[in-house]
Amino acid sequence: MDNSVRHQAVEREDRLAQARLRTIIVDDEPLARRGLELRLSEHADVEVVGQYGDGAAAIAAVHLQRPDLMFLDVQMPGVDGFEALRHIPAAEMPLVVFVTAYDHYAIRAFEASATDYLLKPVDEGRLAQALARVRYARTQRDASGHCAHLLGLLGELSGREPLGLDEALRPDVIEQLRNDNKLAVRDGGRTVRIDLSSIRWIVAAGDYMCIHTDGETLILRGTMRELEKQLDPQRFPRIHRSTIVNAKRVVELRPHTNGEGFIRLDCGQELKLSRTHREKVALLI
Repeated sequence: MDNSVRHQAVEREDRLAQARLRTIIVDDEPLARRGLELRLSEHADVEVVGQYGDGAAAIAAVHLQRPDLMFLDVQMPGVDGFEALRHIPAAEMPLVVFVTAYDHYAIRAFEASATDYLLKPVDEGRLAQALARVRYARTQRDASGHCAHLLGLLGELSGREPLGLDEALRPDVIEQLRNDNKLAVRDGGRTVRIDLSSIRWIVAAGDYMCIHTDGETLILRGTMRELEKQLDPQRFPRIHRSTIVNAKRVVELRPHTNGEGFIRLDCGQELKLSRTHREKVALLI
């Protein structure tokens, strides 16, 4: 084998390795774990690297193995699926697909930042759809991609059309908003006035936005640029093409490669500071 062919073979192997989804399955029912493993074996890019029967073992496995994907049962004795996620640091969090026998748990999946959910018994077609979402989310691998999946799934589950930004924000323009320290968001037939200090961060995903506050996450249709006009850039700097952060909620700034960095909020959430917005560091420290 000449050098060029060998080099191509090595590159091909590297691409396959990078595309592989290292996966763990967490479920207290051995038969359920085995059934999901068999279905996943039909997908060439999925490599099951571990199976665990409780949430405590899942926390340890994520820390040690750093999987790309976790199929997580919601109801387990002891530490359940939601409790397990609360103990996994944001920097270690894999993509998550919840597996549950109860449809109403699907809504809570959003609060736990799940990429998707599956109802038991797992349908092969639905599993393929969930894996397609996982693959797409992996190509994004930042808050905007993850949020996009949550927003799309929320629309399917709730049956509600997302609000337009022109409906969601009062047209009282910038100065009144900044002086008032409130952001008025229209939610259905009601208008919710949010304390600006309660906003942790805002993420844009395509035509949607997530406003993360201390009490809830509001989902709106609109663009980051439109919302950015309503906020004081000194208090709410843009740190990424898809992320605005409340500067007062930042507790740690950690440099990364290529001029990028990570910031940690007082709630534990980690966000990426992109190279193009690194001049905003002065506002964050």
